[in-house]
Amino acid sequence: MKIEKVKISEVSNNPNNPRVLKDDKFKKLVNSIKGFPQMLEIRPIVVNNEMIVLGGNMRLKACIEAGLKEIHIIKAENLTKKQQDEFIIKDNVSFGEWDWDSIANEWKSEELEEWGMDVWHQPDDIDYSILDDEDISDQLDDMADGVKKSIMIDFNLETYDEAYNLVRFFRDKGINVGLLLMEKLKNEKSRIN
Repeated sequence: MKIEKVKISEVSNNPNNPRVLKDDKFKKLVNSIKGFPQMLEIRPIVVNNEMIVLGGNMRLKACIEAGLKEIHIIKAENLTKKQQDEFIIKDNVSFGEWDWDSIANEWKSEELEEWGMDVWHQPDDIDYSILDDEDISDQLDDMADGVKKSIMIDFNLETYDEAYNLVRFFRDKGINVGLLLMEKLKNEKSRIN
């Protein structure tokens, strides 16, 4: 494979790219391209035969933002559709942030896991009986008017709406969701140890 220099208008972003750089990280990429455009020859954008990006969507976007008229590319010729999909994931495993909507709708979790991406799995043995504990309910009532702080918790895309509705339900009832979660986490920790 050889590196070619082409007009930037000849290359198209991949509409199924599951990786994004947001705000500050994207601005940093644009500035790094402006300050060191030679890096693009060292690490060219990888395209398929149709000139659609397989590796370097964010770099292409940053090059456009930086005002470049030409870019360096490598054509990954003779790859099957599955090989192109695999390349896209493997090329992006450790950079940027995932576009979870694209991941959920465009990719198979088995292949993502095979290509090195951590894929979330629903545990089978969750014990929800702790939520019925009367001692916790009494503690929650005592804390309802106390000081509250927040902790960010990530949810899988498929379970987010359900989690949001559950949290909203308990909060509307004046129940401290954090305490419920903390008790569950303590029980899980003692079970694991």
